[in-house]
Amino acid sequence: MTATGTFGLSSEARNLQWLLGNLVEEVPGVRSVAVVSSDGLLLLSSDPDSEPAGQVAPAARPEGPRGSSADLATIVSGIGSLTIGAAGLMDGGGVKQTMIAMDESSVLVMSISDGSLLGVHATPDCDMSVVAYHMALFVGRAGHVLTPEVRSELRKSMESTR
Repeated sequence: MTATGTFGLSSEARNLQWLLGNLVEEVPGVRSVAVVSSDGLLLLSSDPDSEPAGQVAPAARPEGPRGSSADLATIVSGIGSLTIGAAGLMDGGGVKQTMIAMDESSVLVMSISDGSLLGVHATPDCDMSVVAYHMALFVGRAGHVLTPEVRSELRKSMESTR
């Protein structure tokens, strides 16, 4: 991440970017990561193609879905909506985590707070328990920081770079 990627952001927003960067860099098999607001808008990502203010440039990693964090955000938002609806129909309470294992990749979605979601697209051979552990660490650290003000700041940051 470059210095210009954090210029003008609050320390809380920069801290979230740093936490996301650690998740991307430290967990083998992670292809892309997205933090999505409750209304489905991309707040933070690890988009390999660009490095605007709300994004963290990863080291050499395979591309995410179609190479776009916007695609991952759409997928994460849809999975979140589907699982919340299913949990409501089954009287299952709140959804904590969802995993989809495919032949060529996996997607994990975890609730952060107030409807925000963390989504990870990973290789099929990654250790899912390690990915889930690091996602839980991110959620634990980010949950109290992802206030309405910080979400608004991150959303504006993402919009200004598009």
